[in-house]
Amino acid sequence: MSFLFEELDYRPTPIGALSLRRRHVLSLGVDVFEIKLGEEHLMSSMFTASEIALARLGLAVLEGAGLDVVVGGLGLGYTAQAVLEHDTARSLIVVEMLDAVIDWHREGLLPLGPGLVADGRCRLVQGDFFAMAGGKGGFDPDAPGRRFDAVLLDIDHSPDALLDDRSTGFYRPEGLHALAAHIKPGGVFGLWSNEEPDPSFVDRLGSVFAEAWAEPVTFHNPLQDRPFTQTVYLARTGGASDGAA
Repeated sequence: MSFLFEELDYRPTPIGALSLRRRHVLSLGVDVFEIKLGEEHLMSSMFTASEIALARLGLAVLEGAGLDVVVGGLGLGYTAQAVLEHDTARSLIVVEMLDAVIDWHREGLLPLGPGLVADGRCRLVQGDFFAMAGGKGGFDPDAPGRRFDAVLLDIDHSPDALLDDRSTGFYRPEGLHALAAHIKPGGVFGLWSNEEPDPSFVDRLGSVFAEAWAEPVTFHNPLQDRPFTQTVYLARTGGASDGAA
């Protein structure tokens, strides 16, 4: 039988104290894994529908096989796993700033870790996603300037609720333009948000990319016994012939 509560690891990080916890929810009969930053809950294995939808909706936009994908933010691994479930995915780079989170997956402290580490298509890269997005080198340390079919991001709570100051400029048009330079023509940018769709942010994406839209993701919250809606924003670069981002 599981312990009702167990702290699996605790690490100081540049943005605060990070802890990995496992607790048993008696009412549901399941073990729940949680990551906290200080007193703030970052993520929980109880609520994963929108993290999975980020990958599925993003890759559904693309045609063909041999897709090269970046996921910004490893977390509990649900977005990365959903990418690897697609046979069309040829390679996946997961960029994670906090080495503790990468360690938890490599050491098997998180349930999805062994599968991600064992998949030859997947590479876990320790780095600052936002700095990489704004730089010319991009997301692959072994191939500077490499472009990708999809870049899927789940780090901040929303474009307006940031985890820390690193991403302040990313959601502005200049930051989005820099990101678009790392995406192939016809490729897609996907962004997770904890909030309901914001039309003003869709408009901002549309000012940079060839097309942009928001996909609400509604799921049942068993703790509150009510539906809850989060958002996946999607934006697509133009084709090689039309000159759009």
